[in-house]
Amino acid sequence: MAWVYLMVAGGSEVVWAVGLKYTDGFTRLWPSVVTVAAMCVSMVCLALALRGIPIGTAYAIWTGIGAVGAAVAGILLFNEPRDVVRLVCIAFVVVGIVGLALSSSA
Repeated sequence: MAWVYLMVAGGSEVVWAVGLKYTDGFTRLWPSVVTVAAMCVSMVCLALALRGIPIGTAYAIWTGIGAVGAAVAGILLFNEPRDVVRLVCIAFVVVGIVGLALSSSA
């Protein structure tokens, strides 16, 4: 169950990171509400995941999911650059996340 919590935490991190773009500096109510709610879900699920996954592994995977998810969302939603170097670097982060998950003792 710890891994499920970690995946939900990572997904929620992507939601709040993207949500920040839509809040317009927390001046728009509903995007701000969704963003803050996603932040809370992310933190609670990360805390629950830490019951069964080592902190170094869980935190690195959580931030990795958020970084990759935000980068991909930026490309898809905000027309951010999609050059080869950027995509290769994103792929390296994914490889690191998978490596950490596979090497975890949890």
